[in-house]
Amino acid sequence: MTKSIMIVGVGGQGTLLTSRILGGVMENAGYKVKVSEVHGMAQRGGSVVTFVRYGDTVAEPIVEEGQADVLIAFERLEAMRYAHFLKADGVLIVNDWRIDPIGVVTGAMKYPEHIIEDLEQQYQVYRVDAMHEALKLGNSRVFNNIVLGLAARHMDFTREEWLKVIAEKVPPKTVEINTKAFLAGYEQ
Repeated sequence: MTKSIMIVGVGGQGTLLTSRILGGVMENAGYKVKVSEVHGMAQRGGSVVTFVRYGDTVAEPIVEEGQADVLIAFERLEAMRYAHFLKADGVLIVNDWRIDPIGVVTGAMKYPEHIIEDLEQQYQVYRVDAMHEALKLGNSRVFNNIVLGLAARHMDFTREEWLKVIAEKVPPKTVEINTKAFLAGYEQ
């Protein structure tokens, strides 16, 4: 059986690091893993989507619509854009944070109201204000590991398996703060 996870966000939010952590946990558990960045912009502000698929065999790295077991969204609007990729019994983890796309900044578009509340009508949604939690830890850049910590509670790996891979994947001088961030989300 193959499981599929999507990570969606905006450039610069750590979607790629998060996918490397996910892949590392799954590889350490003995699964075959494929990680793919399908959409993305190198500059900050563009939408970024990564797929992580794992299982005894993994034929392809791409997640089809309606096939994601878990969708991790680092921003509300990105959750709305990609929610249709979730399975009927899938789990949506949302960072309750707003980043205005250029169309909203220029006044050409309006940012949708009540995104998370609307998603909750159709999906199993877990939300966290990860930026608020990261600021309480003293480092706004670790919010992605707070979101990952919440998501980890809905996956089949132990807390220790996650912490081991985080220590391997983040820069050495940031292991302590990233560990605290992950635990802040995990213990939500």
